[in-house]
Amino acid sequence: MIADNLQKIVSTLPGGVRLVAVSKFHSVPELMEAYQAGQRIFGENRPQELFAKVPQMPSDVQWHFIGHLQTNKLGKVLPYVSMLESVDSLHLLDAVNAWCTLHGRVLDVLLELHLGAEQTKGGLTEAEIRGILAEPGRWEGVRFCGLMGMATHTDDEALIRSDFRRIAALQRDLRPAAPESFRELSIGMSGDYRIAIEEGSTLVRIGTAIFGERL
Repeated sequence: MIADNLQKIVSTLPGGVRLVAVSKFHSVPELMEAYQAGQRIFGENRPQELFAKVPQMPSDVQWHFIGHLQTNKLGKVLPYVSMLESVDSLHLLDAVNAWCTLHGRVLDVLLELHLGAEQTKGGLTEAEIRGILAEPGRWEGVRFCGLMGMATHTDDEALIRSDFRRIAALQRDLRPAAPESFRELSIGMSGDYRIAIEEGSTLVRIGTAIFGERL
């Protein structure tokens, strides 16, 4: 079933859009079914779970961390991920940059824009993102690759589209002065990824539509 679900989703993705299979709370055998069907990018949002799964999966898996990361958990995440999608504060960015500089690494990161009406959601403001990109020499341990965001949790497709359109517009506005690597737009999940693609997504984070509901 996982392989069938995965292939159906991949068949709907246009060129230039990559799938992040959100594998949190799912078992390694389930991940391996997706891997054997061709999936290589997996997204986790809990450091301990990522740390446990990495040695059990093939070495060519690309791990993306997609959840809030506490600075005391960097050692369980940063050595293993190819991208940190969820830089949601200047404090975290400083800590990630320091860790990567200390360990001689340059890590691909996305800056998470606070979208939607829920105040409980994390993320940077537009002003904070502009300020970060205005100091390129400050961040030697990271490579800014674009923006990430989550739409308001609602069934109102017009509101979801408006949220995605806002982050896409910001990315386009930032690109001329941003690094060449600033090309990614990680928006869209199982319930809204088709809208996200229409609004310019390059990375869709899909879990339930591949693996089913979490137990």
